[in-house]
Amino acid sequence: MSTLRVTAERLTIHPHPNADALELAQVGLYRAVVPKGTYTTGDAALYIPEQAVVPDPLIAELGLTGRLAGPDHNRVRAIRLRGELSQGIVCRPASLAGVDLEAAAAAGTDFAERLGVTKWVPPIPVHMSGDVVPAPDLLRWIEIENIRRHPGLFTPGEHVIATEKIHGTACLYTHVAATGEGFVSSKGFGSKSLALVRNDHNLYWRTVLAHGVPEVAACIAKTLGAERVGIFGEVYGAGVQDLAYGVDAKQATPGYAVFDVALAHAEGRQWLSAHVLPSLLRWNGELPVVPRLYDGPYDEATLLGLAEGTETISGTSAHVREGIVVRPYYERHSPILGGRAIGKIVSEAYLTRKGGTEFE
Repeated sequence: MSTLRVTAERLTIHPHPNADALELAQVGLYRAVVPKGTYTTGDAALYIPEQAVVPDPLIAELGLTGRLAGPDHNRVRAIRLRGELSQGIVCRPASLAGVDLEAAAAAGTDFAERLGVTKWVPPIPVHMSGDVVPAPDLLRWIEIENIRRHPGLFTPGEHVIATEKIHGTACLYTHVAATGEGFVSSKGFGSKSLALVRNDHNLYWRTVLAHGVPEVAACIAKTLGAERVGIFGEVYGAGVQDLAYGVDAKQATPGYAVFDVALAHAEGRQWLSAHVLPSLLRWNGELPVVPRLYDGPYDEATLLGLAEGTETISGTSAHVREGIVVRPYYERHSPILGGRAIGKIVSEAYLTRKGGTEFE
């Protein structure tokens, strides 16, 4: 799940092909359905992204009472309106009357707190939770932003690698070379520097132990001389999310695939470049890796198309593909994100599926 920000954005307006009274307002590569004639290209308006929880007064003001997702009908999610995908809400709230939205767009002002808009956090099932302890040595995972929101993240022709995004739950494992300690955590707990106390019934601990992650992390630390090694993998299967990929994580060994490795030295943290990850894991022990779907020059249309289709995990194309994660061939900094250059593209079919779960 990406960072939630509610910002003013410059709009590009497109006709709605199936509705005379509606139009499409484009923000980055996202498009949101809006009433026809409300905005013109170049206008600035507020954009409330998917996974935002909107307060009731603002919902009522926008005429969306009872029309949003979740049990309280207050969560923004992607929907199809007259055949067109609508992602997020474009609006000009009355509480921002008098605010120079054009200046706010240029400055990147975040209005989430002022409007009372918060990020939706899914509940944690019992088998994915547990007792936690402070773990300052734990290497955290990061939020991955959507390329549709940041279309300039990669330059055309830049050498990139795209891997399949698996719909599971992120499992964080950190090995500390000096003490031999190992810390296991989820994305949510890890963001607070908390580790799960060992419990052989806990989903994350079962996965780490079954796949031999501690041994591989220790081997990498010795091979590369790292003080700490973080192995980040996706745990998947029935009992984890609604897409099971032919694995029953409740009864058997949970599905697992590594998507990143980080090294920590006194100088700071280093993410391993995407092209070396599979070979590194082969040299230091056998861990499954997320499928690589593309290795070549960055082309927006190609990668948007690649995010669609069916998954390649089960070997049976049983589910829709969640999407892809795109990284540069060589790890680099992104001035657009102010951090690591990495982005995701989520498929339209995944966003609009019925009965989906989004546990962290």
